[in-house]
Amino acid sequence: MKGCRSTGVLALVLMLSACRRGQEEAPAPPPASTGSPSAESAPAKQVMPPDMNAALASVAPLVASVQPAVVKVEVRDAAPTRRSRPGSPWGDEGRGGTFGGALPFGSPFEDPREEGPRQGLGSGFVVDARGLVLTNNHVVQGARSIQVHFSDGRQQDAKVVGTDPLTDVAVLQLQGKVEKLPVVKLGDSDALRVGDWVVAIGNPFGLDSSVSLGIVSAKARDIQAGPFDDFLQTDAAINPGNSGGPLFNLQGEVVGINTAIAGQGSGIGFAVPSTLVKQLLPQLEKEGTVTRGWLGVAVQDVTPDLGAALGVPVRDGALVTDVTQGTPAAEAGLRPDDLIVEAGGRPIASGRALTRTVALKAPGSTLPLTVYRDGKKTEVNVTLGTRPDLEGVAARRPAEEPEAPAHQRVGLTLSDMDPRLARAQELPRAGALVTDVVPGSSAERAGLVPGMVVVEASGRAVRRASDLAQALREAEPGESVLLRVAMPGGDSVLRALKAPES
Repeated sequence: MKGCRSTGVLALVLMLSACRRGQEEAPAPPPASTGSPSAESAPAKQVMPPDMNAALASVAPLVASVQPAVVKVEVRDAAPTRRSRPGSPWGDEGRGGTFGGALPFGSPFEDPREEGPRQGLGSGFVVDARGLVLTNNHVVQGARSIQVHFSDGRQQDAKVVGTDPLTDVAVLQLQGKVEKLPVVKLGDSDALRVGDWVVAIGNPFGLDSSVSLGIVSAKARDIQAGPFDDFLQTDAAINPGNSGGPLFNLQGEVVGINTAIAGQGSGIGFAVPSTLVKQLLPQLEKEGTVTRGWLGVAVQDVTPDLGAALGVPVRDGALVTDVTQGTPAAEAGLRPDDLIVEAGGRPIASGRALTRTVALKAPGSTLPLTVYRDGKKTEVNVTLGTRPDLEGVAARRPAEEPEAPAHQRVGLTLSDMDPRLARAQELPRAGALVTDVVPGSSAERAGLVPGMVVVEASGRAVRRASDLAQALREAEPGESVLLRVAMPGGDSVLRALKAPES
């Protein structure tokens, strides 16, 4: 979901510890009484829990069925980026930021004052056989290159197709040919109960495919990360590097995207609920962003005392404190002191619940509201507007850049061969000289290093840098291009370089 450090946030300390979960046997029932107590004095029969040894002997079969779809997401920035401005929902430290005492846990970048590209690490999971991968926005925010690693050793480049910083959700598309992809299903997080078992899988601290077991500790947590907080809380062990990874129920369905941990508490983690993700996914895939509905009211929660003072028979709802002129709420006739108790047929328990419900509706749609006004129940239909960019998310998105040449997209900087260098290093007089290789790039993974001279690509002679760039441009996306490379001293080697995915 999405790694801001709020003003006054306490310093965070991650304390890593190993713990053993023991299972206590239920105490033996007391011996039967020899007397005959009356019905009034007889204690109520205790309802005993099921035998958990039989109910949860092992989660190994579950893990084996879903683990192949969980991936490691490795990202690299083209250059250092400045820390985001204070007040952004997901931190002032990129993938290692904090908010409200909680920590989004992608791998922190190096000091942003250092020169050169920066690298981060997170998790994700495949939700569609076409190559769609879900992760957190704060894992891939600002990334110039993304590579997805599968547990079977496969690696594929990926690009961002949609992000929603306000919920910290991002959708990636694998590049090149995708076939026989393992896929997991998004489940119903609303059906979860506090105490239900959940399994987290991810890459904490770079430890690939780590598995942890816990329970749902709470639901609908507001951790002050953004305007639409509705997190699941879990005690399943999650740490930096788990960010963007899945939280599974015992049916093997993803019920959350692991997103944050509490900086001052062990075993307190938070996940974006799958029900919210399912509602955002179609729009993120199609549009790349989320456009939300808007009312134009200020609201607050209702307390029992306020409910009594208002003369209403309910103690939950969103109390309207102000209506902005010219907004959909004003046009629909909403007034200050109106108490909204239902929206679209769904009960509204708080002001934030109303905010979330409205935001999930499409602009232009009609939303029926059930309202108490002057102690009487009435119905109001509102045609929603488009929510303004109150958080300045659009301003933080990097501008679209023109596509780089093919050799730059695989991490190569090339130049034509200099005859003087050829004589000094015993190199060919013609070819494409490798002058720089981006760390973590396809070129580095192919074993190319500065000083090498590419003299042949796909069986064709390379006499200058433009020849190699042309060969990479003409290759199929993701195709391995066979290169013949001359080394200083006269040796020759073969290298296989993947053409850029797009």
